Amino acid sequence: MTNSRREFLSFLAASPLALAQSDILTKPADALSVLDFEEAARRTVPIAHFAYITTGVDDDATLKANREGFRKIQLRPRRLVDVSKVDSSVDLFGTKWPSPIYISACGSQRAFHADGELATARAARAQNAVQMLSTVSSTSVEEVGTALGRPPWYQLYAPATWDGVQKVMKRVEAAGCQVLVLTVDQNGGRNTETQKRLSKADTRTCTSCHQNPAGTPMGKMGRPMLAGIDDAIYNSPSSTWELVDRLKNSIHMKLVIKGLETREDAEIACEHGADAIVVSNHGGRAVETGRGTIECLPEVVAAVRGRIPVLVDGGFRRGTDVFKALALGARAVGIGRPYLWGLGAFGQPGVERVLEILNAELKLTMRQCGARSVAEITRSFLV
Repeated sequence: MTNSRREFLSFLAASPLALAQSDILTKPADALSVLDFEEAARRTVPIAHFAYITTGVDDDATLKANREGFRKIQLRPRRLVDVSKVDSSVDLFGTKWPSPIYISACGSQRAFHADGELATARAARAQNAVQMLSTVSSTSVEEVGTALGRPPWYQLYAPATWDGVQKVMKRVEAAGCQVLVLTVDQNGGRNTETQKRLSKADTRTCTSCHQNPAGTPMGKMGRPMLAGIDDAIYNSPSSTWELVDRLKNSIHMKLVIKGLETREDAEIACEHGADAIVVSNHGGRAVETGRGTIECLPEVVAAVRGRIPVLVDGGFRRGTDVFKALALGARAVGIGRPYLWGLGAFGQPGVERVLEILNAELKLTMRQCGARSVAEITRSFLV
């Protein structure tokens, strides 16, 4: 066994979520928590691909901070409130959704399951959830829209040239997408050290899984949304707020800025006409700030002052986590790793079950705290 393989197994064995063999899920319906899917996915997904899901940057401190941040916030439940009916629905850009929980953009999903983004789309359709599609999706926006039954929100890693940006935007708008989510937290690059170490344990050749259904190499690393873009270079470190202005003036979609963590940037986003903000640190995979997104959320909400919706992602594993974010002013909450675990382990049924569990936990928390609607979830429920 190689040193990297030993390191990988030691890393997982040290997790408090390590399960006995008899506790490993064999079907999604048996899951009691979304955390139950992690070990099932680890045993199914190739090591290098699972390493991509499970690690952050540098020492993984920000990855851990995303979870630890929730433990610093306590709930103040109110009793003897009629909670026989609770409404978890939210309005996002004029569309009413049954839940504030949405599917965040995660790239290359065929690395985790053969059906990739199509399985995720079918699950989102079944649960009537928002799906945000990544620029580095292994499936095209047109195919995902067909499986989803409606256009997804489109997450943009901006090509380095404006010509490249325009090519992508024309295609996305032609597919009917109404929300564009510009991601800005990767322009400076990142150091995914743990992923690189663990990936060494996977000795397969890339062609053993990086092929299209016909069995031929996918090209451009299986990124169909970058087809026709010269060199497929994106996330230029020279990008500025001018890019936001140019997008705002050239598209008909709502423009969301994803990856903001400070009050200063939130204020600037509002000044440049952003229609919403996503507080995000890329699941701890951007820069080692040591701050969880739940800790960044209050200052962004304060800076926005109700002018536009504030969304958040990063480390959400429980309905109580979602409740805390809503109480701090978030309009909606994105999940990433949990649905990738479900996808990797079971495909579409796994993603569906993850959404079912989180939505059920959120409604349970609302009832226990005495909040009958999302509008009633305020900071008064928090310490």
